[in-house]
Formats: sequence, structure tokens, C-alpha cells
Amino acid sequence: MGEFFQHILEQFLAITWIEWFGVVTGALCVYLAAKENMLNWPIAILSVITYIYIFYNAKLYGDTILQFYFLGTSVYGWYYWTYGKATDLKSERPIGILKPKDWGIITLILIVFSVLVGYLLKKYTDTDVPYIDAFCTVTSFIAQYLLTRKKLENWLIWIFVDIIYIPLYIHKNLLATSVLYFVFLFIALKGYLDWKKNYLKAHGLKPKVESI
Repeated sequence: MGEFFQHILEQFLAITWIEWFGVVTGALCVYLAAKENMLNWPIAILSVITYIYIFYNAKLYGDTILQFYFLGTSVYGWYYWTYGKATDLKSERPIGILKPKDWGIITLILIVFSVLVGYLLKKYTDTDVPYIDAFCTVTSFIAQYLLTRKKLENWLIWIFVDIIYIPLYIHKNLLATSVLYFVFLFIALKGYLDWKKNYLKAHGLKPKVESI
């Protein structure tokens, strides 16, 4: 047991400043997203650029590609939260929820692309976790898209994938990042509860259902 804690301590001492920067900006942007604060998007851009470097060096190629996606969706989300489908350009995008058929589409996309991306990572890269990397990447793609569209259920998907990411990053010796995703887990839970409260307040007991 003593050797285990010694190993954990050594990992913490070996954490680079760039990983700490990614951790701090990453935690801040998710916290602000949960609060529906527009500043989450520019801060997310800083975190994403940092993690492109970190994940590439950790041979998490699926996550590296995911960061480029996050970069694009951060710009898109910043615009969409401000102006998307608003009758008044000064009005922010309201929270929406998914239809039952949307979950079927999401499940199909998750299965097909996880297998496809996992196969490509196994065949063309030197990663030792191709299918787990692929599954988490595709799940995060979906969750991030739903976040940009301000769908309540994005937080449920983030909770699910954060639980998987924590041991994955420990396996890759990204201890600070695994701690970050542990924090993400609780922020996502709080985000879901807060968004649900705001949604019900805006729509009453019979919330309007929107498609993706």
C-alpha cells in the first residue's frame, strides 16, 4: 500500500505545467457551461489547444482528434448560444430536450462509429487502447454536439463518459487529467440538475420536446 501511494505522489510531482494549465482551464470552462455562462467557450478554446498537445504525446489519438472537433464546436457553440434560432439577436438560446427517437439515433451512431474508429486506431496507430479510446471519443463527440445545441441530456452523456475516462487517464499516467475528469463528473451532475431546474421553470410541468 505504501508503494502505491508513493507511486501516486511521484506521478503528481511529475505533472507538467502545461497539463496543469489544461486542467484548470478545462475545469473552469465546464463549470461555466453548467452555469450557462457564455465565457465557457473562449476558455474552452484555450483548454482544447493545450490538450491537443497533451493527448498526442500520450498516444491517445482518438482524443487528439476529438480536441480539434471541440475547437470547432467551441466556436460554433459560442455563436449558437448567442444567436441560434433566436427571434431577437440579443436573446440567448433556451435549453431543450431530446425526443425518444433521438436516443435511437445516438445509440446507432455510438455503436457504428466506435467500432469503425477503434478499428482504424488499432490498424494505423500504436495506441494500446484503440476501442476504449474510440468509444470515449465518439461519446464525447455526441455530448459536445448536444452541449452546443443546449440540450439538457448532454450532461447525462458527459457523466457516463467521464466515469470511463477516469481509469483510462490513470492508465496513461495522466493523473492530473484523471482528477480533472473526476471533478468534471460532479460538475456535469450539478449542470444537469441546474439545467433541468431552469428548463422546468421556463416550460412548466409539461416541457416542450425538441429534436436535435
